[in-house]
Amino acid sequence: MGAQQLDDVAAHGVRSNRGARDVRAKRTVFSPARLERMRAIMATHVDGRELSGLVHLVCRRGEEHGEAIGTLAFDSRAPMQEDTIFRLASTTKPITAVATMLLLEECKLRLDDPVDPWLPELANRRVLRAIDAPLDDTVPASRPITVRDLLTFRAGYGEIFFAAPGAPLQIALAEARLPLAVWPFPDSADELMKRLGALPLAHQPGERWLYHMSAEILGVLVARASGKPFATFLRERLFEPLGMNDTGFHVPEAKLDRLATCYVADPITRQVSTSDTPRGGLYARPPVFESGAGGLVSTAPDLLAFGKMLLADGIHGRERILSRASIELMTSDQLTPEQKAHSPFFPAFWDSNGWGLGLGVVTRRGDLGRGPGSFGWDGAFGTSLWIDPHEELVGVLMTQCRPPVLGSAPVVQDFWTSTYAAFAE
Repeated sequence: MGAQQLDDVAAHGVRSNRGARDVRAKRTVFSPARLERMRAIMATHVDGRELSGLVHLVCRRGEEHGEAIGTLAFDSRAPMQEDTIFRLASTTKPITAVATMLLLEECKLRLDDPVDPWLPELANRRVLRAIDAPLDDTVPASRPITVRDLLTFRAGYGEIFFAAPGAPLQIALAEARLPLAVWPFPDSADELMKRLGALPLAHQPGERWLYHMSAEILGVLVARASGKPFATFLRERLFEPLGMNDTGFHVPEAKLDRLATCYVADPITRQVSTSDTPRGGLYARPPVFESGAGGLVSTAPDLLAFGKMLLADGIHGRERILSRASIELMTSDQLTPEQKAHSPFFPAFWDSNGWGLGLGVVTRRGDLGRGPGSFGWDGAFGTSLWIDPHEELVGVLMTQCRPPVLGSAPVVQDFWTSTYAAFAE
């Protein structure tokens, strides 16, 4: 393989086991034996019928390795391929954050300006006196909600299930079809904002962190501030420049045969059942609401291109997509220790993680994968995108099964453990 071929590999990636071995013969970024072990470990999740299949890609210091294992569905003989399309779920969130940063760089938005001009439904908020208080036991908001509040998930809207399950606000959110438990939202963006505006905030703006809903609001904000549908803005400003040709809010008819079937595991029996099918399913047509918190579909190569742009301080090829300053701000922990202590999430999550602008950041090494300074996020169906600047690493995992319990699925943990264990140096 000549120098030009190596450049092509760095730009476009290794797309077969044979290609991966050719690159490894020239470089020592990954250990061949440990990559084989990684493949075997990932295959156990398919062989044990935990998953019908998966695709993963890792790129470290320009060297790429990828595998497609299994089939598109348990009842299908069609193999997983590099270009298989997956529902991203919450791995959508970092993409929505980058879209917001584009508007901040153009000064169409400002971090600490109120969002009221764009989101009048959120003006003059009332705030619950306590998170589990009756809906009419409120006080005035101490200040308006800002763009920074939304990006840091401190706006006062979100998954209060983690802090106060069964609280009146949680019940009201469910009745309005707003929390994750009843996702996706079935109506328009205007209707989502109307329903949010009818409910009080769980806490004062900027006070604590709550998961999920801020990203939905950011998608609406981007659309209104840009004057374009959210999907159009993402396509023109991110997906087309990055060559993310298979990323969007639905799968066109011509590509539906590439969409993997989605499953959910029973919390008691651990048996999997179909959650969403390619044809006739949620993603076979454009949605009414374009969810900035979890609505995108994509492929492993598309997500890798997005991650490599972030790793390169916002540059893709010869084009700058985002400024280095934006990425530095996005990937720095924005939460105080006190805010983390009062923001329940997955067990022990805050021990080694923080939150930047629209994505997670690793604050210290708490396990065998994802080193300090890494940033990214995971999705409920087993998708994962993280970038580690110190290791010059981008990793992407794509699966389609909601695990039986809240938290990171075993396959996600094994992917990152295996990735870091495969380093040759």
